[in-house]
Amino acid sequence: MSRRNRTINLKPGKSRAALTITHPNAAGIDIGSASHFVAVPPERDDEPVREFPSFTHDLNALADWLDACGVDTVAMESTGVYWIPLFELLESRGFTVLLINARHVKNVSGRKSDVLDCQWLQQLMTYGLLRGAFRPSDEV
Repeated sequence: MSRRNRTINLKPGKSRAALTITHPNAAGIDIGSASHFVAVPPERDDEPVREFPSFTHDLNALADWLDACGVDTVAMESTGVYWIPLFELLESRGFTVLLINARHVKNVSGRKSDVLDCQWLQQLMTYGLLRGAFRPSDEV
């Protein structure tokens, strides 16, 4: 079998910019009906991915943990209606919360799991590659 060496010539003066970190304090949350998986930057905690049940007490513990880890921006998938209590809690605690359409981030190579999903959301948010879905203000 013959091999072809291919080189990609960039136009003069054009170079590929490296990804820059735009949200260094970002977290990713994979929403589920019974529990939520949360990922923070790896250097912020000995256990950077945690699972929290979806009861009110646990949602408050989740928000406390994010605050303790220095998180200020959160990306979460919009799964059914299960995201609403957590979204409202985090927003009331002062976090910037982006609701992400799950179809926009589902293409993760390898095996699909809740842990990989929340880590993928956290990584994409860190580099500013996610946009939040439209959410009207409370007055509307």
